[in-house]
Amino acid sequence: MAGSPRRAAGRRLQLPLLCLLLQGATAILFAVFVRYNPETDAAVWHSGNRSSSDNEFYFRYPSFQDVHVMVCVGFGFLMAFLQRYGFSSVGFTFLLAAFALQWSTLIQGFFHSLHGGHIHVGVQSMINADFCAAAVLISFGAVLGKMGPAQLLLMALLEVLLFGVNEFVLLSLLGVKDAGGSMTIHTFGAYFGLVLSRVLYRPQLEKSQHRLGSVYHSDLFAMIGTIFLWTFWPSFNSAPTMLGDGQHRTTLNTYYSLTASTLSTFALSALVGEHGRLDMVHIQNAALAGGVVVGTSGEMMLTPFGALAAGFLAGTVSTLGYKFFTPVLEAKFKLQDTCGVHNLHGMPGVLGALLGVLVARLATHEAYGDGLGSVFPLVAEGQRSATSQATYQLFGLLVTLTFASVGGGLGGLLLRLPFLDPPPDSQCYEDRIYWEVPGEREDEAQGSLRAEETDTRA
Repeated sequence: MAGSPRRAAGRRLQLPLLCLLLQGATAILFAVFVRYNPETDAAVWHSGNRSSSDNEFYFRYPSFQDVHVMVCVGFGFLMAFLQRYGFSSVGFTFLLAAFALQWSTLIQGFFHSLHGGHIHVGVQSMINADFCAAAVLISFGAVLGKMGPAQLLLMALLEVLLFGVNEFVLLSLLGVKDAGGSMTIHTFGAYFGLVLSRVLYRPQLEKSQHRLGSVYHSDLFAMIGTIFLWTFWPSFNSAPTMLGDGQHRTTLNTYYSLTASTLSTFALSALVGEHGRLDMVHIQNAALAGGVVVGTSGEMMLTPFGALAAGFLAGTVSTLGYKFFTPVLEAKFKLQDTCGVHNLHGMPGVLGALLGVLVARLATHEAYGDGLGSVFPLVAEGQRSATSQATYQLFGLLVTLTFASVGGGLGGLLLRLPFLDPPPDSQCYEDRIYWEVPGEREDEAQGSLRAEETDTRA
């Protein structure tokens, strides 16, 4: 018991100091580097005598709003299935998103929108920052319940940096197409988190195993997150694509892929479930795999049938992964994946990248017409063949897996430092360590009273 007050005192200072340090550092960097872009700057915009209705805000903001809801509401509630970790699932999602949005604005800005020594920001940079935050939250799902908030902030600090580097290498240097982020968001976020979880493996985690399950209302909250994500996913995949037919096509492909993954999830869940009953874990997660699998190929000429086929395959693979693969990963490979991000984001992300390789290989001037330049500009300009573009797509997947694995390993080594005060094995998946939980003081008082009565009788 002697160590408990010291740990509480350390916890009291650790998170506030880290939050203030990170916020102060980003604020200084914003003051030095960040400026409004021409679409946002009052003097620049009005000097062109342009109509306000032409501003990019009116074309991009609806998509941004949907993506923002997914990040803040969808991911948070999807992870609220643990019976004693709801405050942390939603609250730490909020914290990580708030920091990642600022930090990624800087990192992505240095790579993509640095002009005259300044980072120019607008609605598109807000969308890009949300995408980066989504990758961080995917990684959070793999380590959910096993890390403290200070550790999570440091994880985000490293992951946002590596996300920016990986994204720059794929999109700018290799010319890879990945608008909806099957590689840059889902594959990267999943395998960064999985490797991190493996490095931080806890052999005595069975001490908290009784808290790992859900209860009726926590699963219902998680299903709310699923519905938000499912509803807004077409905006997520289409938000960064070219306005016009590309954005329209991406929305349609995602829409149909999600419907097919939902049908396959229900079918497979009942088929492999005990007594033919549905498993809510499958429905909450695998039904969303259709959005992940068309992230790379959504803006391509995938065809509506191709979207349905891809979604059905993704839902099937994800559901079977939850049923059969997850137990093997933990038993044989010591991989403790709390939310099953390998099944929702990892495997469907890799499938999505491979689907992008296939569809890129089939790209022709006959199929795309004059629109080939908006999807595959290097192919349209004759700098690459379709086969060459497909090869670059495959290489982009390998680069992403390398960055994610090495980054997750380095992050795990950093976060194993003892002064970061992770929750002990016996108190994982428990809100009470970090939050004031309603009713806990009454419970503690009743426990103390019962202890006193026992001592009196003795």
